[in-house]
Amino acid sequence: MHLLRGAVRTYAWGSRTAIAEFVGAPSPTAHPEAELWFGAHPGDPAWLQTDDGERSLLDALREDPEGELGAAVRARFGDTLPFLVKVLAADEPLSLQAHPSTEQAIEGFAREDRLGIPVNAPDRNYRDRSHKPEIIVALSQFEALAGFRPAARSVELMQALGVTDLDPYINLLLGQRDEDGLRALFTTWITCPQPDLDVLVPAVLDGAIDYVRSGEREFAREAKTVLELGERYPGDAGVLASLLLNRLSLAPGEALYLPAGNLHAYLHGVGVEVMANSDNVLRGGLTPKHVDVPELLRVLDFTPAEDVLVTPETIRDGAEIVYPTPAPEFAVSVVNIDGDAVGHEIDAPIRHDGPQVLLCTEGAVTVHAKASAVDLARGAAAWVSADDGPIRLSAQEPTRLFRVTVGL
Repeated sequence: MHLLRGAVRTYAWGSRTAIAEFVGAPSPTAHPEAELWFGAHPGDPAWLQTDDGERSLLDALREDPEGELGAAVRARFGDTLPFLVKVLAADEPLSLQAHPSTEQAIEGFAREDRLGIPVNAPDRNYRDRSHKPEIIVALSQFEALAGFRPAARSVELMQALGVTDLDPYINLLLGQRDEDGLRALFTTWITCPQPDLDVLVPAVLDGAIDYVRSGEREFAREAKTVLELGERYPGDAGVLASLLLNRLSLAPGEALYLPAGNLHAYLHGVGVEVMANSDNVLRGGLTPKHVDVPELLRVLDFTPAEDVLVTPETIRDGAEIVYPTPAPEFAVSVVNIDGDAVGHEIDAPIRHDGPQVLLCTEGAVTVHAKASAVDLARGAAAWVSADDGPIRLSAQEPTRLFRVTVGL
C-alpha cells in the first residue's frame, strides 16, 4: 500500500480553487484545475509514493500485474486497471456529450484506424475499444443535465416559455411516441443550419428571460440554465437541447449514473467521478472541442430516463454505503467513521480480492493493510494492491473515505 499522488488536468471549465483547496495546496491556481486523476490511464497515470521516490502506477502494474491486480482481476480485464477515479471540479458547463457501448467503441475504433486518424488526433472520437460507464457522487451541490426527459414534460416546458418559434417543434414532439419524437426533434435541432439557429436560439432566450422575470417557479431552473448556456455559447444547438434533458441538482452524497448512450452535461460543482478506464467521448455542442453530430446520433439512447439518480445501499453495520451500478469495471462505496467508531480500529465491512483506491474527502484516517499503514487527510489517496488487502481503519475524528474497487 502506498500514498497516491493524483495527476491534475487543466481545462477551461475547471476551478482555480476547488481542487487546490481539496488537497491543501495554495489557491487560486494559475490555471483552472478541472480534474484530479487517481488511476493508471496512459494519458495521465497517478504516482505511488515509495521509499525510493515516486513511481508511476502504470509502471507498477506493468512490472507486477499479478501482485498489484490479483489473479481474479487479471482473468477478467487483463493486465489493466479497469477503472479510473477522478475528483471533478466544474466552474463552467462541460460539453454536451455521450459515451458509446462496448460494441460501438470496438467498431468505431477499428473504423478510425482504417481511416488513418492518429489516436491522439483532436478529431478522433474513439481512443480505445472500451465503453465508458460512469458515476458521479457529489461533494458539493452539483448541477447537471442528464438523460432525455419524458416528451410530455418537455412540451410543458416549451409551452411555458411562450415562444411562438417553438410551436412547430412542439407539434413535432407531440405527433410521435416519446422515443421517436425526441429523436426527431433533437436531430432537427442538432443539424439545424446556423442561420436558423441564430434566429431560434435568441427567441428562446427571450422567452426564458420573460419566464424568469414572471416569478414562475415550476421551470425556473430549466429557464435559468438556458440563459446560462446561451450566454456562454450563443447560437449553439446545445442550448436548445437542454430543453429536452432532465435538469438535476445533487446534494452532497447524492449520485448520478450514466450508462452508454446517455446524453449529459455537467454544469457546476465538485464530485468524485468513477468510470471505466476509457477516453471515448462523442460531443454534440457547448464546447470548442471536436463535435461529431452524426456519430453522436448513432450512439444516443432516446429512451426517456426518469430514474437517473443512484440510491445508496447501507451495508452491514452502517459504516459503509455502496452506490450500486451495473458496471463490471468498478464498485464505489463510502465508509463513514463517526459516532462510537471514532477512536477505534474497524474492519472495512466488505472484502475484495482485487486492488483498491481509497480517497479521504473529510476528516483523517489511518489505513492498516497487510504489510503497511498510511495516514490519509482530506484530499489524500492511497493505492492498496491485491497482495496487501484486506484493510482496517482508525480515525480520531469523523471521517469520510471513498473506496473504489473492481466490480464484483
